[in-house]
Amino acid sequence: MRQVDHNKHKVPKANKKGPSKFLRFTSVAFQMGGTIFLGNYLGKWLDAKYDKDFWETTITLLSVFASMYLVISQVIKVSKEDD
Repeated sequence: MRQVDHNKHKVPKANKKGPSKFLRFTSVAFQMGGTIFLGNYLGKWLDAKYDKDFWETTITLLSVFASMYLVISQVIKVSKEDD
């Protein structure tokens, strides 16, 4: 009698949890770049609107801090999921 291999169609455990770490951290890089870009764009717009020269630097710096916070929090979340 022929044996049937039932393990052939099983999904690996890594795919059941969601996207891979590589994909998650790639999206984090795009999120970080987008946050900094939008902060810089907003700062330039505020500089032009209010005829000042400090908004671009200030808001870009704040967006860098915000994006770093998001990256660190997501890294902590991924490391807790591995445990």
